[in-house]
Amino acid sequence: MTLDDILSSLFPDGHDVKNDKGVILGSGTLRSGGRALVIGVADMTALGIDEAIRLSGYVLEAVEGGSGPILVVVDSDSQRMSKRDELLGLNEFLAHLGKSLLYADLHGRPTIGLLYGHSAAGAFLATALATRVLVGLPGATPAVMDLPSMSKVTKLSVEVLEQKAKSTPVFAPGLENLAQTGAVHIIWDEAAPLSQQLEPLLAEMPDAHDRRDALGNERGGRPKAHDIAERVRELALQAR
Repeated sequence: MTLDDILSSLFPDGHDVKNDKGVILGSGTLRSGGRALVIGVADMTALGIDEAIRLSGYVLEAVEGGSGPILVVVDSDSQRMSKRDELLGLNEFLAHLGKSLLYADLHGRPTIGLLYGHSAAGAFLATALATRVLVGLPGATPAVMDLPSMSKVTKLSVEVLEQKAKSTPVFAPGLENLAQTGAVHIIWDEAAPLSQQLEPLLAEMPDAHDRRDALGNERGGRPKAHDIAERVRELALQAR
C-alpha cells in the first residue's frame, strides 16, 4: 500500500496529512469521533537532526493543546549518518524524539506506531519502537540491526548469525520475527479497511506499562526477557 492509500483507508472521513520531503505531519478524523495527530517518516528518508526536531516539536505542541491518539507512520532508512548530523549530536536529537513520544503517551495522548515500509537502527528506535503499540502492515521490512552490522558488533560471522536467526528471532530482521519477539503488537490485514482495525485497537489499548517482553515470552520469541525484567523489578522494590 502507498502512503496515500494507507491514509485514505485509516481516515475515510478525511485528513490533512502532508508529506514534506519525507516528514509526515497532520491529523485525521476518526470514525469514532475526534482527531488523531499523525506524524512520521516516509519515502525511505533517513532520520537526521532536522527531521527529528520537527517531529518532536510537533508532538510536544500537540500535548500542550489537544487530545486524542498520536499515530506514527514509518517508512524510513536508518538514522542519517552524516558528519554534520553526528557532530551536532544526532544521538541526542533521536533520544529527544523518542522521549517526546513517551512523554505524550504518559500525558493523555496514546501513541500507535504503524510500520508500512522499511525502518532500521536509530530511526526505528526513535519512532516506531518509541510508541506504546506498534502495528505492522504486510510487506514492512524492519530491522533493529542488519546481520552484517551485527556481525561487526558481536564478532560472529554472518553465516553463524544466519544460522542463529533461523531459530532465534532476536537475531533476525523482518516483520514476523519482530512480532514473535513482541516488538510488533499486531499485523493488520491490508485487504480490510484500516479504519475498522484502528478503532478496536484504540478501544482496547493496553495500559502504558510496556508489555513487549511479556508478549515475546508468550509468543516464544524472547523466553528470558520478561522473567529477568520482573526479577530486576522485584530486587529494586526490595532495595527501596
